[in-house]
This record gives sequence, C-alpha cells and structure tokens, in this order.
Amino acid sequence: MASMVRDKATITVDREKVAKARALTGGRSVSAVIDVALDRLIRAEQLRRDVAAYARWPVTDAELAIGDLPVRLDLADDEIDYEALYGMLE
Repeated sequence: MASMVRDKATITVDREKVAKARALTGGRSVSAVIDVALDRLIRAEQLRRDVAAYARWPVTDAELAIGDLPVRLDLADDEIDYEALYGMLE
C-alpha cells in the first residue's frame, strides 16, 4: 500500500455530526471520521458524474440487443473451471 501524504488542518465541525459519524463508522478519531467521509464523498461524486455522463449518451438499440444474445455454456471447455465458479454441477 502506498504511503499517503497527510496535511494538518484546522477546521470547524459540528460536534454532534462528528459524534454520530464516529458511532456509525467506528472511527477512533475526528481525523479518521473525516477520512472516511472524504472517501465516501469522492466515490459518490465520481458515481454521480459517471451516471450523468451515461445519461448524456443513451444506450443504443444495438447495445441493448447484446443483452438478448443467447449464451451457450460448454461444460466440456477445459479452460473454464465451472465447478470453482459455480459449485457442484450436475
């Protein structure tokens, strides 16, 4: 795991929100709670932007048709370990 550069910062926070967040996340410190909150904010914002990007370019009929293509499993295919993937096959 790569070492993360950290900066000290002075911030003003709502103590009740921090206490609730610590209880919910199990964070041991305000810094830990803020780190979790930033990670979640970043993921949520990236997802929001991805969804917005997909919404600008709707799925085409050709792309939708791919979901209707038949799937054929060849259980004799030695390159795929179906039992490891799906459990016992009968």
